[in-house]
Amino acid sequence: MGKIKVVQYINQFFAQIGGEEMAHITPELRDGHVGPGLAFQQAFGDEAEIVATVICGDNYFNENLEKAKAEVLDMIKSKSPDLVIAGPAFNAGRYGFACGTVALAVETELGIPAFTGMYEENAGAEFKDKVVIVPTKNSAAGMKDAVAKMAPIALKLGKGEKLGPAFQEGYMQGIRVNFFEAERGSKRAVNMLVKKLKGEEFVTEYPMPDFDRVDPNPAIKDLSKAKIALVNSGGIVPKGNPDRIESSSASKYGEYDISKFQDLTEETHETAHGGYDPVYANQDPDRVLPVDVMRDYEKEGVIGSLHNLFYTTTGNGTSVANSKKYSAEYAAKLKADGVDAVILTST
Repeated sequence: MGKIKVVQYINQFFAQIGGEEMAHITPELRDGHVGPGLAFQQAFGDEAEIVATVICGDNYFNENLEKAKAEVLDMIKSKSPDLVIAGPAFNAGRYGFACGTVALAVETELGIPAFTGMYEENAGAEFKDKVVIVPTKNSAAGMKDAVAKMAPIALKLGKGEKLGPAFQEGYMQGIRVNFFEAERGSKRAVNMLVKKLKGEEFVTEYPMPDFDRVDPNPAIKDLSKAKIALVNSGGIVPKGNPDRIESSSASKYGEYDISKFQDLTEETHETAHGGYDPVYANQDPDRVLPVDVMRDYEKEGVIGSLHNLFYTTTGNGTSVANSKKYSAEYAAKLKADGVDAVILTST
């Protein structure tokens, strides 16, 4: 077998075309490697060659999913590659979703091996049970580490070799493959237990997710004197979505004034969320952001006051890391504004 022919898929940022302002660009095919392709090419040595790079804006791909996917696949197919690498996307949610979509489509529709790499909390990591995804650090600063992990897997896949289990090869656990281990499961389990009891290192065959636990604050003693704020991940925004919050994998949140509103209506507000049927939320946005009820409580003296600002984003596909980042930012603002408690509504 000669050199492995590789096509890489990247977004507008890694192609050095631009950031958010250029996320609308349509798919483009360039010969050879572009951006991160240089690092991969150096890692491949004489065993593989990046013959072409497909570039597409994140917004264009996610907003025109079927059309963009077809265009990207046509470009990839025209180069008859042995392997396709998508990304790595690190913690960029829309980019990660595009990489997962491209890798899966290449394998299922073109029959060509494909894989990607991204941060484990990236929204695109949902594809891990369908395609090989190599875990990376959460930013492009981890490119060197990502290439070091991804290049060996690329060469294996390009040569038609079967990958071993996730814990051996270093990709995210999700794809299930039946195989026979040298030792029985009972013996492996006992060996792991003995090592654990002795305080020795061992590698689990099924790592469990690790979620944060947050201790609740004490209850408010007197609601009638409390300033309450509304925060939501259901995507309620002023009509027209002025800040263009994405319907999935949000890269931002919004801060909006409700001081003049006693009630939210379909003329003034709507949802930007793409993960649920928007009809009922658009008919009456109070169903997701209950301004009307809070105003009633305010008038009745149940609460002291409703904060004049609310914060919003879309929760579907939005990474845990971004969610933490957004909440930390507006929590500081809410605290500075003297807010006593927050009601967080979803969908």
